[in-house]
Amino acid sequence: MNTIAVIGAGTMGNGIAHVFAQNGLQVHLVDISQDSLDKGIATITKNLDRMVAKERISNDDKENTLSNITTFTDFRSGVDETDLVVEAATENLSIKLDIFKQLDTICDPKTILATNTSSISITQIGAATERPDKVIGMHFMNPVPIMKLVEIIRGYNTSDEVTNTIMELSKQLGKTPTEVNDYPGFVANRILMPMLNEAIETLYNGVAGVNEIDTVMKLGMAHPMGPLQLADFIGLDVCLSILNVMYEGFKNPKYVPCPLLVNMVMAGKLGVKSGEGFYDYAESRKAEKVSSQFS
Repeated sequence: MNTIAVIGAGTMGNGIAHVFAQNGLQVHLVDISQDSLDKGIATITKNLDRMVAKERISNDDKENTLSNITTFTDFRSGVDETDLVVEAATENLSIKLDIFKQLDTICDPKTILATNTSSISITQIGAATERPDKVIGMHFMNPVPIMKLVEIIRGYNTSDEVTNTIMELSKQLGKTPTEVNDYPGFVANRILMPMLNEAIETLYNGVAGVNEIDTVMKLGMAHPMGPLQLADFIGLDVCLSILNVMYEGFKNPKYVPCPLLVNMVMAGKLGVKSGEGFYDYAESRKAEKVSSQFS
């Protein structure tokens, strides 16, 4: 593979573009918003600068990585003549189905179409195209440049050839691909989300406070990050969406989102992205700015 298109320049999209470009592939970063593209490139540049400062890469490596990325606001131009398209748009079924229908009509019949979805059925997405054998899930973990795992999800019709190709490509990126089958939540979120939801239920029921719950899991279970802090980092709206997909898929009450999570999302308290979730990130940012003035 030589040229990869990444649809969506948000947190996951720019991270995926970063990793492909750093490994020598030509990347078309596609988003309908030029502002999102500019922010995405700024994030990639900042992350590369951090790697240079830590002497993990050279300044030439940084410049080569950035030169491998071209941005597009025109969808058709962005995905034209690409070997692989990785969709990293909003975790919304109707949006993803619309994107894949368009990709199917625009892209060469040989182009593999992948989605970074964390919970939506690969089989359902593939059924929206005329090439379900070439549709596959590539669930990268956040932050993409750091996390080693890529959950490779094969739909009901995904071919062995496409699965093997994506497994090998993931290894070329320095990742550890793990193949799983297409069921709601796959493996990562099928295990993770009920744990996060139970942590929220524990808070909702007054068993302990936010810091106490996270401390128990960090120090008692050797988790690097407490479940409530992790939920904030993922985005409470994303957690809610995944739980809803899993509940709809299994009809099992253990996947019903906690009322506290539902209310927080409705109130716009989404975690790090909104500045407030289970923790107040706006206040911590103010404190960091004040501290930096005196350091």
